[in-house]
Formats: sequence, C-alpha cells, structure tokens
Amino acid sequence: MANEIHTLAPAPGSTHRRKRLGRGIGSGHGKTSTKGHKGNKARGNVNPNFEGGQTPLHRRLPQLRGFRPVNKKVYALVNIGLLNTEFEAGQTVTPDLLMQMGILRDLHHGLKVLGTGEITRPLTVHTHHISEGAKTKIEEAGGSVVLLGNA
Repeated sequence: MANEIHTLAPAPGSTHRRKRLGRGIGSGHGKTSTKGHKGNKARGNVNPNFEGGQTPLHRRLPQLRGFRPVNKKVYALVNIGLLNTEFEAGQTVTPDLLMQMGILRDLHHGLKVLGTGEITRPLTVHTHHISEGAKTKIEEAGGSVVLLGNA
C-alpha cells in the first residue's frame, strides 16, 4: 500500500517521549531532575565562554588597539609620473579612461592624483581629489585640473 498524505507517520523508533522533569520519584526524573547534585550546572545557565578554570580564549588573545572607521573612503591612487609616461601632450585624463587602459582596476570611492614623479606635458586631469603638490606640478607644466563631483 502506497503512503498517502493521511497515512504518513515517523519511522518506528525514531521519536521519543518528552522527559517530564521534577514529577516525583516514580517518574525516574524527580528530585534533582537529571541535573546531578549542586554546582553551577545544576542551578542555572553556565557561561558558554567558561573553560573550566583555564584562561579563557578572549583573555589569551592580544587586544587590538585603536578603531576602524565605519565610513572610511578608499580612493584609487595615481601618481603624476605615470600620467606623464602614459598620455600624450594635450590629452584629457579621466577616471573612465584610466579604467579602460587598465591602469586602474577599481575606482572604489573615486580617483585621487598624487604628486610623486615629474610631469612635462600639459594634460587636462579630471579627478575627484588631488594633492596640492600634484596640482601645482600639473599647472606648472601647462595643464589644468578639473575636480569632479562628490566622491
């Protein structure tokens, strides 16, 4: 006979009766209610971090100092020395162009241009942030800097 929805039942021996604790000596689970005699385990909940008197893990590990900012912004960084070697004079440098050329892998929260290296070509640089040194070097080389929107 096939099992039908109204004849379904657990396999024999797979279910057990609930332990009824503290219901008298005849139940087999009376008096101490299967908890043994005295001690923390008999009286209440044991702290799950308690390791039996051994120095607990949270005290054995070194403390991490300082804090990590929740809203920290990470910028894709490019030095002007790289821009000088990769671009021709008079060219416009944008974050999208840097991504297409494979110079940047990910923009994160925006592009920041840093001043390491020398620049000899006039370039128009579109960026979210720029260091003061990089800005002066680009402008001295005859280029210009365009700051993009919030990033």
